[in-house]
Amino acid sequence: MTTSTRGAHRTPAVLVLEDGRIFRGRAYGAVGATFGEAVFSTGMTGYQETLTDPSYHRQVVVMTAPHVGNTGVNDEDMESKKIWVAGYVVRDPARVPSNWRSTRSLDEELAAQGVVGISGIDTRALTRHLRERGAMRVGIFSGNALPDEGTMLAEVRQAPEMSGADLSAEVATTESYVVPAIGEKKFTVAAIDLGIKGMTPHRMAERGIEVHVLPATATVEDVYAAGPDGVFFSNGPGDPSTADHPVALMRAVLERGTPLFGICFGNQILGRALGFGTYKLKYGHRGINQPVQDRTTGKVEVTAHNHGFAVDAPLDKIAETPYGRAEVSHVCLNDNVVEGLQLLDRPAFSVQYHPEAAAGPHDAAYLFDRFTSLMSTASMEGQRA
Repeated sequence: MTTSTRGAHRTPAVLVLEDGRIFRGRAYGAVGATFGEAVFSTGMTGYQETLTDPSYHRQVVVMTAPHVGNTGVNDEDMESKKIWVAGYVVRDPARVPSNWRSTRSLDEELAAQGVVGISGIDTRALTRHLRERGAMRVGIFSGNALPDEGTMLAEVRQAPEMSGADLSAEVATTESYVVPAIGEKKFTVAAIDLGIKGMTPHRMAERGIEVHVLPATATVEDVYAAGPDGVFFSNGPGDPSTADHPVALMRAVLERGTPLFGICFGNQILGRALGFGTYKLKYGHRGINQPVQDRTTGKVEVTAHNHGFAVDAPLDKIAETPYGRAEVSHVCLNDNVVEGLQLLDRPAFSVQYHPEAAAGPHDAAYLFDRFTSLMSTASMEGQRA
């Protein structure tokens, strides 16, 4: 329950972690109570894209950069139609936004959308706590929703955990829609929306791809009714171990040999489709400065991440799967987490990070060209056949 109030930045607020640690600050955005999984993001910019990324559904985002909100909010940088984060935590919010594109302050936008936040706390100490103890449930309380500490802690511990959460259908479109190609149309792609970001179909449209965005509940008949040259599985929130329908759908696509590309949640879906397991990371990867090596080229990219789960695939060998040989194509240089998969005998690959990153960096934008090349090769082979 939330209320939007002027002068909320003077209202006392409390952040309570499920292990009992408490931080006291001031309300930021809406006043009320909210619950979610506490995670931290290491990006120094791009907060508007983070807030509106559906993959952050049911997560309370802690910004490690101390000063947030200085460029305000505009209507062009939204990744979806609303803010999806469950709560927002900043140390030093900007008093006055200063940017020629800004139309309102971040504080005003959070309040208008009912997003409860907290400011004025030591986010460095909170981040170190989460690194040591791991991501955990959290509550933010302010205003009339500020009960005693015992009550707050009990409410936090009653909140649902992220493990076992099936969330993609809660954020995905319920109706199909088409994003037209920019310029000459070269290919058609059926994109399964598991929490897709607006920039993703735009990046494909820039390459002459007409994108048919389909609900998470789409069937294989729905996919091929679009007459796709390729199929895309998007990012999204929740535990991939619950995503049985997307896994079955991807296996049907792999059986047909249609060029396939997956991002983030889509990478985890491909991992499961190939027979690999998934697991929850201690505190995940979130931010726009994560180093990843593309093992197919040896190049190192600075990349944008938002994932709390990962694929359990072998780093040191090629694996045999029901769809031919598969290998880990990308790896995080911080912790050796699997950041990409590719099949060697079928046109399918995926990455765990975000090559469409609207706020940057753009090192990995070439992956959309790689997808286009797969569709071009498949088209030429079809013509020869």
